[in-house]
Amino acid sequence: MGRDLLVSSVRSMSVSDAKAILTGGDTSVTRFFAEKTRTPLGLKFLPVVTKATEKVGLANKYNEFAGKAAGFGLVKKEDANIQQYVTGKTLDGLYLVIGEEEKKIRQDPIGSGSAILQKVFGAGK
Repeated sequence: MGRDLLVSSVRSMSVSDAKAILTGGDTSVTRFFAEKTRTPLGLKFLPVVTKATEKVGLANKYNEFAGKAAGFGLVKKEDANIQQYVTGKTLDGLYLVIGEEEKKIRQDPIGSGSAILQKVFGAGK
């Protein structure tokens, strides 16, 4: 689902994007991917989450209650819809995992690179 978006973001990378990645710290690649892919990934994930939450009757009750709470400023407007909330948290988790992997690669590029190469090229064995 998201692989095409990640590949597309790399292909459309600008020189300023590349500079920001090189000088941006331990999770600069992750931030680049998040900036380029969060919205389109959210659009792809939302229908899946919506379908799953429709099976649970609690989703409608949550949306109704949280919508009222958002009107009083007790809940952020974007958190007042369970489907959007779950989609957002899913993407947060995705980028967290990508960021952790990026940190590992930056700490040990040769060892991490070798492990990644083994996974990629050893998959066919």
